Amino acid sequence: MGQIAYFDCISGISGDMTLGALVDLGADISGIESAIRSMGLPELTIRSEPVKKRGFRAISVHIEHPPEHAHRHLHHITEMIDRASEVSDAAKETAHRIFRQVAEAEAKVHGSTLEKVHFHEVGAIDSIADIVGTAVAMDFLGIQTITASAVPTGTGEITIAHGRVSIPAPATAELLQGIPIVGSDIRAELTTPTGAAILKACATSFGPLPSMTMQAVGYGAGSMDLDAQANVLRVILGESTEETVGLSCQYESDRIVMLETNLDDSTPEQLADCATRLMTAGALDVFQTPCTMKKGRAGVILTAMTTTTRASLLENIIFEHSTAIGIRRYHADRHKLHREATVVDTEYGPVRGKVVQLPSGHCRFTIEDDDARTMATSNQTTASEIRRAATAAYAKGT
Repeated sequence: MGQIAYFDCISGISGDMTLGALVDLGADISGIESAIRSMGLPELTIRSEPVKKRGFRAISVHIEHPPEHAHRHLHHITEMIDRASEVSDAAKETAHRIFRQVAEAEAKVHGSTLEKVHFHEVGAIDSIADIVGTAVAMDFLGIQTITASAVPTGTGEITIAHGRVSIPAPATAELLQGIPIVGSDIRAELTTPTGAAILKACATSFGPLPSMTMQAVGYGAGSMDLDAQANVLRVILGESTEETVGLSCQYESDRIVMLETNLDDSTPEQLADCATRLMTAGALDVFQTPCTMKKGRAGVILTAMTTTTRASLLENIIFEHSTAIGIRRYHADRHKLHREATVVDTEYGPVRGKVVQLPSGHCRFTIEDDDARTMATSNQTTASEIRRAATAAYAKGT
Protein backbone atom coordinates (compact mmCIF):
# COMPACT_ATOMS: atom_id res chain seq x y z
CA MET A 1 0.00 0.00 0.00
CA GLY A 2 1.22 3.55 -0.62
CA GLN A 3 0.32 7.12 -1.49
CA ILE A 4 -0.39 7.46 -5.20
CA ALA A 5 -1.12 10.47 -7.41
CA TYR A 6 -2.94 10.21 -10.72
CA PHE A 7 -2.26 13.00 -13.22
CA ASP A 8 -5.34 13.50 -15.39
CA CYS A 9 -3.86 15.43 -18.33
CA ILE A 10 -7.02 16.13 -20.33
CA SER A 11 -5.66 19.60 -21.23
CA GLY A 12 -2.00 18.60 -21.21
CA ILE A 13 0.54 19.41 -18.53
CA SER A 14 2.96 22.22 -17.68
CA GLY A 15 5.11 23.10 -14.70
CA ASP A 16 2.76 25.75 -13.32
CA MET A 17 -0.28 23.51 -13.77
CA THR A 18 1.47 20.73 -11.85
CA LEU A 19 2.57 22.99 -9.02
CA GLY A 20 -0.90 24.57 -8.81
CA ALA A 21 -2.59 21.17 -8.55
CA LEU A 22 -0.20 20.03 -5.80
CA VAL A 23 -0.78 23.27 -3.86
CA ASP A 24 -4.51 22.69 -4.22
CA LEU A 25 -3.97 19.25 -2.69
CA GLY A 26 -2.47 20.85 0.39
CA ALA A 27 1.24 21.35 -0.32
CA ASP A 28 2.51 24.25 1.81
CA ILE A 29 3.18 27.15 -0.56
CA SER A 30 5.19 29.10 2.02
CA GLY A 31 7.40 26.06 2.57
CA ILE A 32 7.85 25.71 -1.19
CA GLU A 33 8.81 29.39 -1.44
CA SER A 34 11.36 29.06 1.39
CA ALA A 35 12.84 25.94 -0.21
CA ILE A 36 13.30 27.63 -3.59
CA ARG A 37 14.72 30.78 -2.00
CA SER A 38 17.38 28.64 -0.31
CA MET A 39 18.73 27.80 -3.80
CA GLY A 40 20.23 31.28 -3.87
CA LEU A 41 17.08 33.08 -5.02
CA PRO A 42 16.21 35.22 -1.96
CA GLU A 43 14.09 37.74 -3.91
CA LEU A 44 11.78 35.14 -5.41
CA THR A 45 8.17 35.02 -4.24
CA ILE A 46 5.39 32.55 -4.95
CA ARG A 47 1.72 33.29 -4.61
CA SER A 48 -1.36 31.31 -5.49
CA GLU A 49 -4.93 32.31 -6.19
CA PRO A 50 -8.14 30.51 -7.11
CA VAL A 51 -9.27 31.19 -10.68
CA LYS A 52 -12.06 29.99 -12.95
CA LYS A 53 -11.36 28.02 -16.13
CA ARG A 54 -14.50 27.45 -18.20
CA GLY A 55 -16.50 27.64 -14.98
CA PHE A 56 -14.26 25.27 -13.01
CA ARG A 57 -12.23 26.40 -10.00
CA ALA A 58 -8.47 25.80 -10.08
CA ILE A 59 -5.34 27.12 -8.41
CA SER A 60 -3.07 29.43 -10.41
CA VAL A 61 0.51 29.78 -9.16
CA HIS A 62 2.58 32.86 -9.92
CA ILE A 63 6.38 32.99 -9.65
CA GLU A 64 7.69 36.53 -9.20
CA HIS A 65 11.38 37.51 -9.34
CA PRO A 66 13.64 40.30 -10.62
CA PRO A 67 14.37 40.29 -14.37
CA GLU A 68 17.32 38.15 -15.47
CA HIS A 69 18.99 37.15 -18.72
CA ALA A 70 21.01 34.10 -17.63
CA HIS A 71 21.55 31.12 -19.94
CA ARG A 72 22.17 28.17 -17.65
CA HIS A 73 23.81 24.80 -18.21
CA LEU A 74 22.87 21.63 -16.35
CA HIS A 75 25.75 22.00 -13.89
CA HIS A 76 24.56 25.49 -12.92
CA ILE A 77 21.12 24.17 -12.00
CA THR A 78 22.62 21.12 -10.30
CA GLU A 79 24.70 23.38 -8.09
CA MET A 80 21.68 25.54 -7.24
CA ILE A 81 19.70 22.48 -6.16
CA ASP A 82 22.59 20.97 -4.19
CA ARG A 83 23.12 24.13 -2.13
CA ALA A 84 19.43 24.48 -1.25
CA SER A 85 19.39 24.08 2.52
CA GLU A 86 15.61 23.75 2.77
CA VAL A 87 15.11 21.16 0.05
CA SER A 88 15.07 17.56 1.31
CA ASP A 89 17.36 14.93 -0.18
CA ALA A 90 14.37 13.13 -1.69
CA ALA A 91 13.12 16.34 -3.36
CA LYS A 92 16.62 17.14 -4.61
CA GLU A 93 16.88 13.71 -6.21
CA THR A 94 13.51 14.17 -7.93
CA ALA A 95 14.48 17.66 -9.18
CA HIS A 96 17.84 16.39 -10.46
CA ARG A 97 16.08 13.59 -12.33
CA ILE A 98 13.64 15.98 -14.00
CA PHE A 99 16.36 18.40 -15.12
CA ARG A 100 18.49 15.55 -16.44
CA GLN A 101 15.60 14.43 -18.62
CA VAL A 102 15.36 17.97 -20.01
CA ALA A 103 19.12 18.13 -20.59
CA GLU A 104 19.20 14.79 -22.41
CA ALA A 105 16.32 15.87 -24.66
CA GLU A 106 17.85 19.26 -25.45
CA ALA A 107 21.26 17.71 -26.11
CA LYS A 108 19.78 15.23 -28.59
CA VAL A 109 17.65 17.86 -30.35
CA HIS A 110 20.59 20.26 -30.78
CA GLY A 111 23.31 17.66 -31.38
CA SER A 112 25.14 18.76 -28.25
CA THR A 113 26.27 17.16 -24.97
CA LEU A 114 24.88 17.30 -21.45
CA GLU A 115 27.79 19.52 -20.44
CA LYS A 116 27.40 22.02 -23.28
CA VAL A 117 23.67 22.22 -23.87
CA HIS A 118 21.99 25.48 -22.88
CA PHE A 119 18.69 25.61 -21.03
CA HIS A 120 16.48 28.32 -22.44
CA GLU A 121 12.85 28.39 -21.36
CA VAL A 122 13.39 25.58 -18.83
CA GLY A 123 16.46 27.36 -17.46
CA ALA A 124 14.51 30.49 -16.52
CA ILE A 125 13.85 31.09 -12.84
CA ASP A 126 10.09 30.50 -13.10
CA SER A 127 10.65 27.10 -14.72
CA ILE A 128 13.31 26.20 -12.15
CA ALA A 129 10.85 27.17 -9.43
CA ASP A 130 8.09 25.09 -11.05
CA ILE A 131 10.28 21.97 -11.17
CA VAL A 132 11.92 22.27 -7.76
CA GLY A 133 8.60 23.39 -6.26
CA THR A 134 6.92 20.31 -7.75
CA ALA A 135 9.61 18.07 -6.24
CA VAL A 136 9.22 19.73 -2.84
CA ALA A 137 5.42 19.49 -3.02
CA MET A 138 5.47 15.80 -3.93
CA ASP A 139 7.77 15.12 -0.98
CA PHE A 140 5.53 17.19 1.34
CA LEU A 141 2.42 15.26 0.26
CA GLY A 142 4.17 11.90 0.68
CA ILE A 143 3.54 10.82 -2.91
CA GLN A 144 5.23 7.49 -3.54
CA THR A 145 3.93 6.67 -7.00
CA ILE A 146 2.74 8.76 -9.94
CA THR A 147 0.67 7.40 -12.79
CA ALA A 148 -0.87 9.47 -15.57
CA SER A 149 -3.35 9.51 -18.40
CA ALA A 150 -2.33 9.68 -22.05
CA VAL A 151 -1.14 13.18 -22.92
CA PRO A 152 -2.48 15.64 -25.54
CA THR A 153 0.10 17.96 -27.05
CA GLY A 154 -2.14 20.32 -29.00
CA THR A 155 -1.43 21.38 -32.56
CA GLY A 156 -0.18 24.38 -34.52
CA GLU A 157 3.05 26.35 -34.13
CA ILE A 158 4.82 28.33 -31.40
CA THR A 159 7.89 30.56 -31.26
CA ILE A 160 10.75 29.51 -28.98
CA ALA A 161 14.34 30.72 -28.50
CA HIS A 162 15.33 28.93 -31.73
CA GLY A 163 12.52 30.31 -33.87
CA ARG A 164 9.19 29.01 -35.12
CA VAL A 165 8.49 25.32 -34.50
CA SER A 166 5.58 22.93 -34.74
CA ILE A 167 3.76 21.60 -31.69
CA PRO A 168 4.93 19.54 -29.88
CA ALA A 169 8.14 21.54 -29.60
CA PRO A 170 11.28 19.50 -30.41
CA ALA A 171 12.33 18.97 -26.78
CA THR A 172 8.76 18.11 -25.79
CA ALA A 173 8.51 15.53 -28.58
CA GLU A 174 11.81 14.00 -27.47
CA LEU A 175 10.65 13.81 -23.85
CA LEU A 176 7.32 12.24 -24.81
CA GLN A 177 8.94 9.25 -26.50
CA GLY A 178 7.60 6.13 -24.80
CA ILE A 179 4.68 8.07 -23.32
CA PRO A 180 1.21 7.54 -24.85
CA ILE A 181 -0.19 10.70 -26.41
CA VAL A 182 -3.68 11.47 -27.70
CA GLY A 183 -4.60 13.60 -30.66
CA SER A 184 -6.05 17.06 -30.12
CA ASP A 185 -7.22 19.68 -32.60
CA ILE A 186 -6.77 22.51 -30.08
CA ARG A 187 -4.38 25.00 -31.65
CA ALA A 188 -2.22 25.65 -28.62
CA GLU A 189 0.77 24.18 -26.79
CA LEU A 190 -1.00 22.02 -24.24
CA THR A 191 2.09 20.15 -23.04
CA THR A 192 5.32 22.03 -22.37
CA PRO A 193 8.87 20.66 -22.03
CA THR A 194 8.65 21.15 -18.25
CA GLY A 195 5.40 19.21 -18.01
CA ALA A 196 6.71 16.44 -20.27
CA ALA A 197 9.92 16.20 -18.21
CA ILE A 198 7.95 15.84 -14.96
CA LEU A 199 6.02 12.91 -16.44
CA LYS A 200 9.11 11.35 -18.00
CA ALA A 201 11.07 11.47 -14.74
CA CYS A 202 8.33 10.69 -12.23
CA ALA A 203 5.43 8.73 -13.76
CA THR A 204 5.81 4.97 -13.54
CA SER A 205 2.82 4.09 -15.73
CA PHE A 206 0.23 5.57 -18.09
CA GLY A 207 -3.39 4.63 -18.60
CA PRO A 208 -6.77 4.87 -16.88
CA LEU A 209 -7.32 5.80 -13.25
CA PRO A 210 -5.68 3.05 -11.15
CA SER A 211 -7.19 1.20 -8.21
CA MET A 212 -7.08 3.49 -5.19
CA THR A 213 -9.01 4.92 -2.29
CA MET A 214 -9.38 8.58 -3.29
CA GLN A 215 -8.44 11.11 -0.61
CA ALA A 216 -8.27 14.49 -2.36
CA VAL A 217 -8.49 16.11 -5.80
CA GLY A 218 -6.44 19.14 -6.83
CA TYR A 219 -6.78 21.37 -9.89
CA GLY A 220 -3.90 23.39 -11.35
CA ALA A 221 -4.68 26.15 -13.84
CA GLY A 222 -2.74 26.77 -17.01
CA SER A 223 -2.01 30.28 -18.21
CA MET A 224 -4.18 30.03 -21.35
CA ASP A 225 -7.95 30.13 -21.66
CA LEU A 226 -9.26 27.50 -24.07
CA ASP A 227 -12.59 27.74 -25.87
CA ALA A 228 -13.24 24.01 -26.00
CA GLN A 229 -12.49 22.98 -22.42
CA ALA A 230 -11.08 23.98 -19.04
CA ASN A 231 -7.30 24.41 -19.21
CA VAL A 232 -6.57 22.56 -15.98
CA LEU A 233 -4.53 19.62 -14.76
CA ARG A 234 -6.39 17.42 -12.30
CA VAL A 235 -4.32 15.44 -9.80
CA ILE A 236 -6.09 12.78 -7.76
CA LEU A 237 -4.40 11.77 -4.53
CA GLY A 238 -5.19 8.50 -2.83
CA GLU A 239 -4.11 5.35 -1.10
CA SER A 240 -3.27 2.63 -3.56
CA THR A 241 -5.12 -0.65 -3.17
CA GLU A 242 -2.21 -2.41 -4.86
CA GLU A 243 1.39 -2.82 -3.83
CA THR A 244 3.27 0.17 -5.24
CA VAL A 245 6.85 1.23 -5.73
CA GLY A 246 8.38 4.49 -4.60
CA LEU A 247 9.53 7.32 -6.82
CA SER A 248 13.12 6.23 -6.15
CA CYS A 249 12.49 2.99 -8.03
CA GLN A 250 12.01 4.06 -11.61
CA TYR A 251 10.71 1.68 -14.21
CA GLU A 252 11.04 2.51 -17.84
CA SER A 253 7.55 2.80 -19.31
CA ASP A 254 6.28 2.65 -22.85
CA ARG A 255 3.20 1.66 -24.81
CA ILE A 256 3.35 -1.31 -27.15
CA VAL A 257 1.05 -2.98 -29.66
CA MET A 258 0.04 -6.62 -29.30
CA LEU A 259 -0.92 -8.50 -32.47
CA GLU A 260 -2.49 -11.93 -32.12
CA THR A 261 -4.34 -14.44 -34.24
CA ASN A 262 -5.73 -17.97 -33.70
CA LEU A 263 -4.48 -20.56 -36.21
CA ASP A 264 -5.38 -24.21 -36.68
CA ASP A 265 -4.33 -24.77 -40.29
CA SER A 266 -0.75 -23.44 -40.38
CA THR A 267 2.02 -26.02 -40.32
CA PRO A 268 4.76 -25.88 -37.66
CA GLU A 269 7.21 -25.00 -40.42
CA GLN A 270 5.05 -22.07 -41.55
CA LEU A 271 4.74 -20.77 -38.00
CA ALA A 272 8.48 -21.04 -37.34
CA ASP A 273 9.22 -19.18 -40.58
CA CYS A 274 6.63 -16.49 -39.77
CA ALA A 275 8.07 -16.02 -36.27
CA THR A 276 11.57 -15.65 -37.67
CA ARG A 277 10.41 -13.07 -40.20
CA LEU A 278 8.57 -11.12 -37.49
CA MET A 279 11.67 -10.96 -35.27
CA THR A 280 13.83 -9.93 -38.22
CA ALA A 281 11.35 -7.14 -39.00
CA GLY A 282 11.73 -5.70 -35.50
CA ALA A 283 9.19 -7.48 -33.30
CA LEU A 284 9.97 -7.10 -29.59
CA ASP A 285 8.86 -10.69 -29.00
CA VAL A 286 6.97 -13.46 -30.78
CA PHE A 287 5.39 -16.47 -29.07
CA GLN A 288 2.88 -19.25 -29.64
CA THR A 289 0.28 -20.41 -27.12
CA PRO A 290 -1.53 -23.76 -27.57
CA CYS A 291 -5.32 -23.45 -27.70
CA THR A 292 -8.40 -25.41 -28.73
CA MET A 293 -10.28 -23.87 -31.64
CA LYS A 294 -14.05 -23.56 -32.03
CA LYS A 295 -14.39 -26.87 -33.91
CA GLY A 296 -12.39 -28.77 -31.32
CA ARG A 297 -9.20 -28.72 -33.36
CA ALA A 298 -5.84 -28.07 -31.67
CA GLY A 299 -4.39 -24.73 -32.66
CA VAL A 300 -2.08 -21.96 -31.53
CA ILE A 301 -2.41 -18.28 -30.71
CA LEU A 302 0.39 -16.52 -32.56
CA THR A 303 1.29 -13.30 -30.73
CA ALA A 304 3.70 -10.58 -31.82
CA MET A 305 4.71 -7.73 -29.52
CA THR A 306 5.84 -4.58 -31.31
CA THR A 307 6.09 -0.80 -31.31
CA THR A 308 3.33 1.40 -32.74
CA THR A 309 5.52 2.32 -35.72
CA ARG A 310 6.06 -1.30 -36.82
CA ALA A 311 2.62 -2.74 -36.13
CA SER A 312 1.33 -2.44 -39.71
CA LEU A 313 4.49 -4.00 -41.16
CA LEU A 314 4.22 -6.96 -38.82
CA GLU A 315 0.51 -7.39 -39.61
CA ASN A 316 1.41 -7.74 -43.29
CA ILE A 317 4.01 -10.39 -42.47
CA ILE A 318 1.47 -12.42 -40.47
CA PHE A 319 -1.05 -12.25 -43.31
CA GLU A 320 1.56 -13.14 -45.95
CA HIS A 321 3.37 -15.93 -44.12
CA SER A 322 0.63 -17.70 -42.15
CA THR A 323 -2.94 -18.74 -42.77
CA ALA A 324 -4.34 -15.89 -40.69
CA ILE A 325 -7.41 -14.12 -42.04
CA GLY A 326 -7.88 -11.81 -39.04
CA ILE A 327 -5.59 -10.21 -36.46
CA ARG A 328 -6.56 -8.77 -33.09
CA ARG A 329 -4.67 -5.58 -32.32
CA TYR A 330 -4.57 -3.78 -28.96
CA HIS A 331 -2.29 -1.47 -27.00
CA ALA A 332 -0.67 -2.36 -23.70
CA ASP A 333 1.32 -0.32 -21.21
CA ARG A 334 4.65 -1.91 -20.39
CA HIS A 335 7.04 -1.52 -17.45
CA LYS A 336 10.67 -2.47 -17.99
CA LEU A 337 13.49 -2.74 -15.53
CA HIS A 338 16.48 -0.63 -16.49
CA ARG A 339 19.17 -2.76 -18.14
CA GLU A 340 22.67 -2.18 -19.50
CA ALA A 341 24.88 -4.31 -21.72
CA THR A 342 28.25 -5.31 -20.29
CA VAL A 343 31.19 -7.63 -20.94
CA VAL A 344 33.00 -9.65 -18.26
CA ASP A 345 36.41 -11.31 -18.59
CA THR A 346 36.51 -14.99 -17.60
CA GLU A 347 39.16 -17.70 -17.79
CA TYR A 348 37.41 -18.76 -21.00
CA GLY A 349 37.52 -15.30 -22.55
CA PRO A 350 35.23 -12.23 -22.63
CA VAL A 351 31.51 -12.95 -22.23
CA ARG A 352 28.64 -10.59 -23.05
CA GLY A 353 25.77 -10.11 -20.65
CA LYS A 354 23.28 -7.62 -19.31
CA VAL A 355 22.84 -6.04 -15.90
CA VAL A 356 19.27 -5.45 -14.75
CA GLN A 357 18.45 -3.12 -11.87
CA LEU A 358 15.85 -4.63 -9.52
CA PRO A 359 13.20 -2.67 -7.58
CA SER A 360 15.22 -3.25 -4.39
CA GLY A 361 18.15 -1.38 -5.92
CA HIS A 362 20.23 -4.52 -6.32
CA CYS A 363 21.45 -5.67 -9.73
CA ARG A 364 21.08 -8.98 -11.54
CA PHE A 365 23.62 -10.18 -14.11
CA THR A 366 22.60 -12.49 -16.93
CA ILE A 367 24.90 -13.93 -19.60
CA GLU A 368 23.86 -13.95 -23.24
CA ASP A 369 22.77 -17.53 -23.99
CA ASP A 370 24.34 -17.53 -27.46
CA ASP A 371 27.72 -16.66 -25.95
CA ALA A 372 27.35 -19.37 -23.31
CA ARG A 373 26.72 -22.09 -25.89
CA THR A 374 29.36 -20.88 -28.34
CA MET A 375 32.08 -20.60 -25.68
CA ALA A 376 31.12 -23.95 -24.17
CA THR A 377 31.64 -25.61 -27.54
CA SER A 378 34.96 -23.89 -28.25
CA ASN A 379 36.30 -24.66 -24.74
CA GLN A 380 34.92 -28.21 -24.58
CA THR A 381 32.90 -27.53 -21.46
CA THR A 382 29.24 -26.93 -20.59
CA ALA A 383 27.13 -23.81 -20.95
CA SER A 384 26.45 -24.05 -17.19
CA GLU A 385 30.19 -23.76 -16.50
CA ILE A 386 30.44 -20.67 -18.73
CA ARG A 387 27.51 -19.09 -16.88
CA ARG A 388 29.12 -19.89 -13.53
CA ALA A 389 32.43 -18.35 -14.60
CA ALA A 390 30.76 -15.25 -15.99
CA THR A 391 28.60 -14.74 -12.87
CA ALA A 392 31.67 -15.14 -10.66
CA ALA A 393 33.63 -12.63 -12.77
CA TYR A 394 30.80 -10.11 -12.57
CA ALA A 395 30.48 -10.52 -8.79
CA LYS A 396 34.26 -10.07 -8.38
CA GLY A 397 34.15 -6.87 -10.45
CA THR A 398 31.39 -5.35 -8.33
